[in-house]
Amino acid sequence: MLEIKGKWALVTGASRGIGRLAAKCLAQQGCNIVAQSRELSHTEDLLAELREMGVEACAVAAELSDTEQVYAMLREIDAMGMQIDIVLNNAAVQIAYRTDYFTTPVEDYTRSFQINTIAPMLICYHYLPKMIERGFGRIVNTTSGIRLEPEQAGYSASKAALDKVTIDIGSKLEGTDVIISLTDPGWCRTDLGGPNAPNAPESAIPGVVVGAFVNDGRSGRLFCAGDFAGMSLADAVAKAEAEIASPYA
Repeated sequence: MLEIKGKWALVTGASRGIGRLAAKCLAQQGCNIVAQSRELSHTEDLLAELREMGVEACAVAAELSDTEQVYAMLREIDAMGMQIDIVLNNAAVQIAYRTDYFTTPVEDYTRSFQINTIAPMLICYHYLPKMIERGFGRIVNTTSGIRLEPEQAGYSASKAALDKVTIDIGSKLEGTDVIISLTDPGWCRTDLGGPNAPNAPESAIPGVVVGAFVNDGRSGRLFCAGDFAGMSLADAVAKAEAEIASPYA
């Protein structure tokens, strides 16, 4: 399993839910955290928790539906001077459940794609060249197993697009020590998943962070959190490397 002590990770959507749990999981392994949320006040208590765990932590604020704010956030992180080695693109939005899906408004698509596809890929495009140049990096993009639900068309389409571009760009990283992966947390009781979801957010750990720890040079894989529920991090990483096939084989 990869050693990440002393490295820096950017975690989007870190103020609550799975993003918060993922940030703490990385911190337990000694990783320093840059926590993104829409408002700096949203992550104040998280930063305190992370620092109590013995790591460095700082926060950035950006509305991911606003491209200029995404670029400004990246410039701000660069100006801080730390080297981002790991990215967890966790933040996402599920706008509505449209029972009358034939009247799905355009805004469902445009906002979903901006937050769920475009923002994470802008972050990938910013950090991947730096990672390639240094010869190390891990990016994990959060997707969804949602299918056959036109009631959530904007959300599902934006996640499918993220899958496509992640797998495609991963094909260019084969043979490097830069790995880009996908993770599916499953349907969890978060603000996005709602109170009726069958799974507790904690069930997504360690599955959603496995891609940050794999160390076999293979990109483009999907790590479904449910496959690793109840496992230790080390066992989950070993299972991922042994059993999850590359999409390029």
